[in-house]
Amino acid sequence: MTPEPMKMIEAEPVHTQKRPIARSLAEFACNLSYDAIPPRVCERAKYNILDAVGNALASTHYDFAHRILSGIRSLGEEGRSAVIGMPVRLPLRDAVLMNGALVHGLDYDDTHMKAIIHASASALPCALGVAEHISASGRDFLAAYILGVEVATRISAAAKGGFHQIGFHPTGLVAHFSCALIAGHLLRLNASQLTMAQGIVGSTAAASHEFRETGAWNKRLHPGWAGVAGITAATLARSGFVAPDTVYEGRFGLFKSHLGSLESGVNYGTITEALGEKWETAEVTIKPFPVCHFIHACADAALAVRRQHRLKPGDIAHIQAFIPKETMHIIADPPEVKLRPNTSYQAKFSVQFCIAACLARGKLGLAELESDVLTDPEVLALGDKIKCEADPDSAFPKYFSGGVTVTTKDGGKFTHMEPINRGAGERALSEGEIVAKFMDNAGLSVARSRAEALRDLILGCERHNGRELARALCEA
Repeated sequence: MTPEPMKMIEAEPVHTQKRPIARSLAEFACNLSYDAIPPRVCERAKYNILDAVGNALASTHYDFAHRILSGIRSLGEEGRSAVIGMPVRLPLRDAVLMNGALVHGLDYDDTHMKAIIHASASALPCALGVAEHISASGRDFLAAYILGVEVATRISAAAKGGFHQIGFHPTGLVAHFSCALIAGHLLRLNASQLTMAQGIVGSTAAASHEFRETGAWNKRLHPGWAGVAGITAATLARSGFVAPDTVYEGRFGLFKSHLGSLESGVNYGTITEALGEKWETAEVTIKPFPVCHFIHACADAALAVRRQHRLKPGDIAHIQAFIPKETMHIIADPPEVKLRPNTSYQAKFSVQFCIAACLARGKLGLAELESDVLTDPEVLALGDKIKCEADPDSAFPKYFSGGVTVTTKDGGKFTHMEPINRGAGERALSEGEIVAKFMDNAGLSVARSRAEALRDLILGCERHNGRELARALCEA
């Protein structure tokens, strides 16, 4: 049966809106149900969740995950909430924090191109945690996850990349609001309470990009912190806590307080436009590489040149990297930092390192971000030969395009450009490719038979309640 479309909420200019944006989003959250979401969107959401769980399972293989868990458990508090891929139980909000770090920790999680955020890293942990806590149905869990993705992507897209320019990490920033709505939706808050929940997290929403300077770990915690804040806000709102309803468009709202002069470029109408009619969940892209999405086109271009012309590192005299000018400060500058990343996390945001690794190793996976590659003289020497330039034909932000020109010592010159980065638009990964990525990632932590069982469970999640889903993932 074709689902009955939800009533569309019309976008209005910010200065003439009849209701605050938070109220419009609250009404959308109140009216949302599994049956109102097109089947194709629900199906796509399940593959996004599968990818997120695979990333979380892979993260349990790495030291950072166990250090975060150790810090959380040192408080000595017992809990009943599941942690993906780990046989432990934590208090609800601690479990959400931990699961957010696992999904986002390897920077291998999905991206919404227009919004430039990793929506699943907050939406999944928050929806899963609350759904387990109240034993919500699988259908309600899936609807709550989709709600979170829809809200987070619209809020971030309205800023048109401004949060990045100022130095905020929008994945963690906007997720405070989407998680408040996820939790409130599952807890059956009314529209007034959901409006208040958004107003509450207006005072907690922050996520600094300073980690880029040193390769620090803060970014891994951003999506989970948003879930913690969102759940707290929802329960406070349910108890009658009063907060501002103009948290987005107000004089000291999200955009004016975080963007300063760039607020003039915000399209407030984007936040509520076509809610219930146009589904951003279907536009989420799955990463083929475990590095910053802005680097992917250059990585694929470098691999293509190496493969097509059978180049060896010793053949190469010079490399030009073409990237969107808007991403230069994130993945290319300052060169003295990008050329010698101290940690794998710093390397994930260095286009120079990633291109060099591709040309030297012929691939770019998790193994190419290990310490032996970070110090490989051959890789470092290639990085020193790279000059980054703004791509004059960039399709950013619609696509994270890019490419390379490799000049060889014998005078050869080979260029390869990727106008559409792999994973986006018409180059979206197929369901089979998403499953293959999940199996590879899950294989770092669990046996193949267990990975197959988890795959089937997630792709049929609407038939299981939240408690069953969370416990099965915990037992991985």
